[in-house]
Amino acid sequence: MAGSGMVRRACMLFLGLAGAAGVSAQEFPARPLKLIVPYAAGGSVDLLGRAFAEKMQAVLGQPIVAENRTGATGVIAHQAIARAAPDGYTLGVSGTSPLVLAPHQYRNLGYDPAKDFAYIACPGATPFVLDVHAALPVKSVAELVAYAKANPGRLNYGSAGVGNSAHLAAALFQHVAGVDLTHVPYKGNALAMTDLNAGQIQVLFDPVQTTLPQLKNGRIRALAVTSRTRFAGLPDVPTIAESGFPSYEFTVWYAFIAPAGTPPAVVARLNAEVNRVVRDGPTRERFAAMGADLAESTPDGCAAMVQKALPFWGKMFADLGIRPE
Repeated sequence: MAGSGMVRRACMLFLGLAGAAGVSAQEFPARPLKLIVPYAAGGSVDLLGRAFAEKMQAVLGQPIVAENRTGATGVIAHQAIARAAPDGYTLGVSGTSPLVLAPHQYRNLGYDPAKDFAYIACPGATPFVLDVHAALPVKSVAELVAYAKANPGRLNYGSAGVGNSAHLAAALFQHVAGVDLTHVPYKGNALAMTDLNAGQIQVLFDPVQTTLPQLKNGRIRALAVTSRTRFAGLPDVPTIAESGFPSYEFTVWYAFIAPAGTPPAVVARLNAEVNRVVRDGPTRERFAAMGADLAESTPDGCAAMVQKALPFWGKMFADLGIRPE
């Protein structure tokens, strides 16, 4: 009898806790939220995170305070997000590099993208542009491939370093096109763009938002965009996929995440508010001008995208001979 009483009390305690969790999810949020941003203020991830936070807090009725926690290409911020209380009050704005590239770059990452986060939404992506120096005698992807095959290893392309998104966009292109280009790593894509303008390198995969102003000077030429569909800001520039390489696609996408174990009801509420912002016309126009294509998403869809991308890039890193640090 004493044993059955203990079981009964344990069941009542469990039901009480479950009820309390349900109430807290329904009342969420009851206090300010924190949004951890893994990069410095002013970058595309920071701008997107703050813009969404501003719109979301107006509906949620609580401030969302952005905190820039930089270092190790986003790793430090993601360690903090993974270790935070899973109550919905600590969020993170994330994306391609820390979620699916960093796991193959660092031996001791400190978090597992597949296990340590609850995925709220993946609200958009930004393509890269395949740029060449204007003096290079090519005006299409097909001509670039033909030139590269006739001059193996003689075309130099820049990036912000080994394993960086621009490096991987170019490496994937070499893989599908069967060409041999020489990688020249820089400390940032801006420095690579400077050398492309000067003709020191001939090829650069560059984010849309930084390529657009450079196209006006006449020293570089855009051959293609890396997304599956054309970018509205460059309607006459084809995709690499439609230029003879249908399997090619590379975009840098964004994600809102929370610690694993965050209540599903809270995740659903936050997802609804992210999608509400995505549907906001002025917000869509603002980010379209910056090169970001916003789209509605689901938590499961966002998580599935990460799960699919992780092994793909693991194989790509292995094929490139890039070993984790």
